[in-house]
Amino acid sequence: MSSSHEHYYVPDGSRWPIIAVCGMFTTVFGTALWINDLSLGPWLVALGALGIAYLFFGWFGDVIDESMSGKYSPQVDTSFRQGMMWFISSEAFFFVAFFGSLYYIRMIAVPWLDGEGHLGSSHLLWENFSATWPLVSTPDVDKYTQVIEPMGAGGIPMINTLLLLSSGVTLTWAHWGLKKDSQTQLVLGLALTVILGVIFMGFQAYEYYHAYDVLGLTLNSGVYGSTFYMLTGFHGMHVTIGAIMLMVITVRAAKGHFSHEKHFAFEAVAWYWHFVDVVWLVLYVFVYWM
Repeated sequence: MSSSHEHYYVPDGSRWPIIAVCGMFTTVFGTALWINDLSLGPWLVALGALGIAYLFFGWFGDVIDESMSGKYSPQVDTSFRQGMMWFISSEAFFFVAFFGSLYYIRMIAVPWLDGEGHLGSSHLLWENFSATWPLVSTPDVDKYTQVIEPMGAGGIPMINTLLLLSSGVTLTWAHWGLKKDSQTQLVLGLALTVILGVIFMGFQAYEYYHAYDVLGLTLNSGVYGSTFYMLTGFHGMHVTIGAIMLMVITVRAAKGHFSHEKHFAFEAVAWYWHFVDVVWLVLYVFVYWM
């Protein structure tokens, strides 16, 4: 690296952060409208998704160009690693909050509403309320033509667990290929990881369809329905983001952008994907199995 680039690189002002904010706000706002059956919702979601896709394409491209042109010093590389670790830490606490809510509902609130403990208030919600989990029976359940059923741990959830565990193996295999400068093993391992991630998303989409149309489990199905879709939905969003990043890294690997000495972008995506795997294992145990 030339001496002129040994200083800490500070890029010029960027338009990408404001584009990111606008894209995410439009997507979330459109989703809220869509959930409430407002016709503008799907259009805003599509517009927001296009904005986020443009963001990924443009911002990733800028960072890749800066990296390949040798503008990043070892100090910048250290900053990237620290930033990624803090980002994953924030994501971990994001899911801890949701798992904490699930624990509070199941272990404290529901038993309390059934009369347990010194603050117990029996039948506070409705007559003959029973502290069982999952809560698939609500006072207005007769309004639905289908019976609400809980999600089982077998079938698609088990398949998805095997898919994500396998994707962790293929990603690690790709990393081994990178360490020995085997581009073929690196690219093949990444491609297999992407394929497994996409299959996971396809199965989850089918699971949602099955839950809504066959089991009658919707966002309106009491606290069980809302917590189920919040946890699995946000995890699915993270899998989607991770799969997009893996696709980018696969293309870069095929172009020979990485070596065993310089491959932070690969490591960052690998950390993120392994984090998504671990979150799914916890989610599978507490949402599907228990």
